[in-house]
Amino acid sequence: MSSQELTEKSSKTLEDVHVVTEELRNLYYKRLLPIEKHYSFHHLHSPSFEDADFDNKPMILVMGQYSTGKTTFIKYLLEQDFPGSRVGPEPTTDCFTAIMHGEVEGIIPGNALTVDPKKPFRKLNPFGNAFLNRFQCAQLPNQILESISIIDTPGILTGAKKKMSRGYDFPAVLRWFAERVDRIILLFDAHKLEFSDELTRAFGALRGNEDKLRVVLNKADRVDSQQLMRVYGALMWSLGRVFRTPEILRVYITSLWSEPRLLSDHCQLLEVEEEALLTDIRNLPRNAAIRKLNDLVKRARSVRAHAHIISHLKQEMPTLFCKDSKKHSLIYDLPLIFSKIQQHHRVPAGDFPDCGKMQEKLMSQDFTKFKTLKSSYMASLDKLLSTDIAKLMPLLHQQEVKKEFLPVMMDSDFLGTFKPVYKRDPFEDATESGEGSVVRVDEWVVARDKPKYDEIFYNLCPNDGKLSSTKAKEWMVSSNLPHTVLGHIWKLSDVDCDGMLDDEEFALAIYLIEGRVEGHRLPQELPVHLVPPSKRLHQKLEL
Repeated sequence: MSSQELTEKSSKTLEDVHVVTEELRNLYYKRLLPIEKHYSFHHLHSPSFEDADFDNKPMILVMGQYSTGKTTFIKYLLEQDFPGSRVGPEPTTDCFTAIMHGEVEGIIPGNALTVDPKKPFRKLNPFGNAFLNRFQCAQLPNQILESISIIDTPGILTGAKKKMSRGYDFPAVLRWFAERVDRIILLFDAHKLEFSDELTRAFGALRGNEDKLRVVLNKADRVDSQQLMRVYGALMWSLGRVFRTPEILRVYITSLWSEPRLLSDHCQLLEVEEEALLTDIRNLPRNAAIRKLNDLVKRARSVRAHAHIISHLKQEMPTLFCKDSKKHSLIYDLPLIFSKIQQHHRVPAGDFPDCGKMQEKLMSQDFTKFKTLKSSYMASLDKLLSTDIAKLMPLLHQQEVKKEFLPVMMDSDFLGTFKPVYKRDPFEDATESGEGSVVRVDEWVVARDKPKYDEIFYNLCPNDGKLSSTKAKEWMVSSNLPHTVLGHIWKLSDVDCDGMLDDEEFALAIYLIEGRVEGHRLPQELPVHLVPPSKRLHQKLEL
């Protein structure tokens, strides 16, 4: 398939995604939002949606106790630092940070974010300055952030720190984000598995969004297999007690950072688990429209249950006397009211809100201002759930069929990087045009160690002067670097994109591996001074 055909199919698929999103937006404003306003849904539950909620990119919420590797994991995904990031054994992240794409690197403070109509954070205003002073947006140009946004969170307090006050409702903020993100990554450290009071409250904030949750047992290369088995068992037992669901949460066992992994007998397991997690994240942009549709249906069902509850409370209120005593009586009998509505109106039990929280919120409400059930609104809501949403399913099916043509983020499958690519993407061009792009052969920085690299190269028995992908991989994995890092090194080293490495390309690969092991960050694109001499004329002809 030609590059032009691939681009046309990708554009067509993105158009389908845009059409689905626009239809969802229209359905929400036309059918659901009037019902939410009529029954004051946003006063007792989540705020209403805005344009930014439909237009924003998929978001990932990264959370966990302090020093579990949250910020390091984000850097690993982005392959670079982001403004305001700090890493350390102590609680270094003390605020919520939205990491988003921007042409200019910088930080936007929380109060400014909540007045920007293009950002999906305007509804965070009610949490006040205590939270907004601990909220910021880090913008930077990054290819990954063109497809997703990431929310970094403060470390959940443990042990002696659990009695400290943050000054704002931390679980409520987590709940706000959990309802709006596409994926929740919950990190645990294999060395210190502790369930504090704040962690338990954070789990409570995630209830109702378990389908978005992915648990990661991080730093698993730092323990042996026997310890890992015990830690994994303890984690699963603790999660089962907290979430109280018969379904078992998916737990990924890996080590998410760019440093070489320690030698262990479960290294292959860590690689497989990491690739499974990254594949799940890679699919988020493709499934964005499905997630928005799912959230809209979930919200519509909650609004329907809410309307029945408000209408019932209104009908039970007296006209003149004993309003306060009747209000308290109705709040006390709320579980019975839920059962009556469920039986009389056939509303599923799963659509009702948490009874205890609903009782608490109703204490501050004036029941006399509630509205009775309006048949036209209920008919409109039923039409939304039964007919309007169904009409969008063919478009979603077309998107699913064509999604292989969408741009793939984090193309880090190590095996996939060995497949020959005969047409270079212009955004991955290894050189820059201009007068300064010509470098003499004797200035190749890899040349000083090339005799040592050549000895390794020829010991691997190249065929016609080139190493196959299989032989190159067997040697590269001995560095114990994560496969994602080795995949990036392969793409930088295979300058002519033929799926094999000659002596110069192999020398370049070793040079990059040694630099990464020493702690240096890999370049996004191959600098001019690293391009092998025999490839420079070839690249100039391409330009």
